[in-house]
Amino acid sequence: MASVARSGRRWKRARQAGAGGEPAPAAPARPPNSQVSLFVHRGGLTERASAVDPSWLAPGSGAIVWLDLVSPGPAEAALLRGTFHFHELAIEDALGETDTPKVESYDGYLYLILHGIDVTGSAHRVTTHDTDFFIGPNFLVTVHDGLSRTIAAMRDLCLRNDRIVGEGAAALLHRIVDSMVDSYRPEFDTLQDRIDDLEDRIFESPDRDTVRQILDLKREIASLRRVLIPQRDVVGRLARREFALVDVEIAYRFRDVYDHLVRLTDETIMFQDRSTSILEAHVSHVSNRLNEVMKVLTVVSTIFMPLTVLTGMFGMNVALPRFLGGERVQFWWILLGMLAVSGSMLWWFRRRGWI
Repeated sequence: MASVARSGRRWKRARQAGAGGEPAPAAPARPPNSQVSLFVHRGGLTERASAVDPSWLAPGSGAIVWLDLVSPGPAEAALLRGTFHFHELAIEDALGETDTPKVESYDGYLYLILHGIDVTGSAHRVTTHDTDFFIGPNFLVTVHDGLSRTIAAMRDLCLRNDRIVGEGAAALLHRIVDSMVDSYRPEFDTLQDRIDDLEDRIFESPDRDTVRQILDLKREIASLRRVLIPQRDVVGRLARREFALVDVEIAYRFRDVYDHLVRLTDETIMFQDRSTSILEAHVSHVSNRLNEVMKVLTVVSTIFMPLTVLTGMFGMNVALPRFLGGERVQFWWILLGMLAVSGSMLWWFRRRGWI
């Protein structure tokens, strides 16, 4: 949605320039990556249209309109304001990037922000992207950054099946949201595989990047929780029929989506607990390895302490007692004594269970 936010800022600067007395452009420029798709269902048939007829938006027109905007610019903002008469704050939110899902009721329509999930990049990092919905009695407007595979598939499907749009704006909203939530499952399975892999690696082949990967995983799971919990609440409000635009039949459908989101939210809590346990296990494993190393170094140091005393004594330039034999065998007597002391200490350490 970065391109959407930049488009919104360009549109705001154009408005401010016009308010300051400078002439505003008659036809606002459209961003190069902007895309407008318009579908209208009339007389039992769904077809594409090039422009929105305001008469279609009247409750008794018999038409159902779906307008899909990808990376909208000033021209699309003018359409939302002039033709659909959406509130200025809702348009501003739709043109920007909002991290928290929400639903707001306006006069004659609802404004929703929901998030889809996607995996991008070679590292399979889990990310989300927001999609904005304006839903009225007989129209649905979707605003997104073009990353939604669900909406792209729905656009292709609605021309092949007249029932997709013809069933109504609320039913179309349910189809999109239900498909978005269903697409979470493969990515959650990928996330679970990453957790399983990390659990095996921390004991088999931990490396310096293990902690960073665990922390990245915890950050991604926390981001998912920040999205899924409010998104579950938004869908729950639709399932409880808090809004007149959602009838009983569509509310029953949203209950199934709500149950799915509840399960996904519970899984994120479980993933968060598992990632925390993985981090604690890794820290404990590293600490145990460090203790083993320190134990070996301590044993070696302890053994060399009496050996250092012996070598220091017999290295003094004073008369010392001599062992049996001549000058040539004194070294071997000292070496034998050092080996005896080292062996005795190792035997004692082993008997005490220290090594």
